[in-house]
Amino acid sequence: MTTVAAIQMVSTPDVADNIARARQLVARAAATGATLVSLPEYWPIMGMHEADKVGHAERPGAGPIQQFMAEAAREHAIWLIGGTLPLVSPDAAKVMNTTLVYDPAGRPVGRYDKIHLFGFNKGDEAYDEARTIVPGAAVGSFEAPFGRVGLSVCYDLRFPELYRAMGECALIVVPAAFTYTTGRAHWEVLLRARAIENQCYVLAAAQGGVHANGRRTYGHSMLIDPWGEVKDVLAEGEGVVSGVIDAGFLAGVRESLPALKHRKL
Repeated sequence: MTTVAAIQMVSTPDVADNIARARQLVARAAATGATLVSLPEYWPIMGMHEADKVGHAERPGAGPIQQFMAEAAREHAIWLIGGTLPLVSPDAAKVMNTTLVYDPAGRPVGRYDKIHLFGFNKGDEAYDEARTIVPGAAVGSFEAPFGRVGLSVCYDLRFPELYRAMGECALIVVPAAFTYTTGRAHWEVLLRARAIENQCYVLAAAQGGVHANGRRTYGHSMLIDPWGEVKDVLAEGEGVVSGVIDAGFLAGVRESLPALKHRKL
């Protein structure tokens, strides 16, 4: 069995401060025995304005955010899924919202650019990620020692066809910054649905609290097993959730209810 962990943060507009907090939380996760750790979406910066992240966009392989992630993976000998960070895009006024994966030697071994961009408008609450983010185009996954890990980010959770396109995964990760409004209504039910229909574990690392910019994120980072049971959860605030990937249990679920083999489309 493999122990995995999700880090929950309440990120600020200060990149250096967020790196310092992430460093402490990754160390705490590794101390639980986790050999795979995920950070949340937007962990390096939750700016006062959506465009603030553009000024902190890094080029692939260079910059303090990527340097920290590589060092943390190497120091703790873990697979580190870097939530998301802003990478430069073809549009100078926008970024790619990118998940990078590092192996226990600190080498970059995977990348996924968020495909589905969040848009929401209800009363006084409105978001439009397309104003500052260029969408990705390719499905992302990587091979871990316990099996394939599918990569997705936040709003992707609402598009089940993305997860089918990953193929059979042992684990799906969902770093996120769900709003409190949408999270309270849909977060857990969507995560459990993705676990049940894909018969795999789901590890969701979230932002969880009130940020300096006034935005409130839902939190509830959690690990869900292939039967849809929540194994660990943290409602709000900074912290770590963890649990095991049990290959025997996963195989048993797929054997007793072979839904993946029964697919017709």
